[in-house]
Amino acid sequence: MIPICPADDAHVKPVPACVQCRNNDELGFDFEYAYQPIVNLRERAIYAHEALVRGPNGESAYSVLSKVNDSNRYMFDQACRVRAIRGAAELGITELLSINFLPNAVYRPEACIRSTFNAAREYGFPIERIIFEVTESEQVMDRPHLVNIFEEYRRFGFRTAIDDFGAGYAGLNLLSEFQPDIIKIDMQLVRDIDASPAKQAIVAGIVGICASLEIAVLAEGIETPGERDFLRDAGVDLMQGYLFCKPAFRAIGVIDPTAW
Repeated sequence: MIPICPADDAHVKPVPACVQCRNNDELGFDFEYAYQPIVNLRERAIYAHEALVRGPNGESAYSVLSKVNDSNRYMFDQACRVRAIRGAAELGITELLSINFLPNAVYRPEACIRSTFNAAREYGFPIERIIFEVTESEQVMDRPHLVNIFEEYRRFGFRTAIDDFGAGYAGLNLLSEFQPDIIKIDMQLVRDIDASPAKQAIVAGIVGICASLEIAVLAEGIETPGERDFLRDAGVDLMQGYLFCKPAFRAIGVIDPTAW
């Protein structure tokens, strides 16, 4: 059963929409999604699919994101959630769905989450299968606000993730304030890790910290068997990258059997 929106719960006082939530202006440009599998190497199974924004004909993410500005950021963020969920439901995805969100576009998480609940209900996609992730290098204007968003999303039943961990300047500080369900190690730390003692030491430290905090570690950007094997031996089970499958435009990616 799909949990209802907190604002519609008879036991929860309705939350008035913020000004941006009441703004129904058209976005002004179109976009679609590609879905890239995240695998559990130990179980040899698909763990989740990340929804990656693309142009309407499969153009790059940049072609879409370059059109996002202060005036349409909120509308874009809301549209992303709805379209990612709708696409996953139409494709019949039964695993977890990871959706990137823009923290600077969330004004009041308890109000701004309404469209996500409505989409989950409309398309029959359980919210407990949704992961909200934010890149650690995102220029977050107000970190306490981001922590509040994460805490509210967890309270509503969503899973949370920090993407590109190790690429930003405040990763450990953010981690000390909020412990997400998943940490995604930045692909620059993954690249050629099997031949880099420095990267190996850094990733070993991240894996150790996350184990102590009961946070799952996901390595993204896996391109070679050497990277896969080192990370597997380091205790990382969740992986994502071209070695396994490239993003599939409006489709479910198929794992290369030789990638396991």
